[in-house]
Amino acid sequence: MKIKNNRSEELKKYIEERQNLFWYSPSPKSESVSDELIIETILNYGSMDDVKTLFKIMDIKYIAKLFFDSINKSERRKGNYFDLTINYFTLFFNRYAY
Repeated sequence: MKIKNNRSEELKKYIEERQNLFWYSPSPKSESVSDELIIETILNYGSMDDVKTLFKIMDIKYIAKLFFDSINKSERRKGNYFDLTINYFTLFFNRYAY
């Protein structure tokens, strides 16, 4: 898993404001949560406003790459996403990220 130690203050604040979604992660959450986990959590459990804000903070092409890498890696990893999430964001990223 890729963990960015040089997170922007904006991304750190974003994670801290949504700490209820990352309740299972050790503190400080903004430093210990991988990009893959941030994306997975927000796409699965976040509101559409959370998703829109994430797209403003992180590049949509980067998010799409990590999403597709994750769902194409293995069945176990793919199982971390809800079927509806996979379907919706596959269509979304194919249209808007590429």
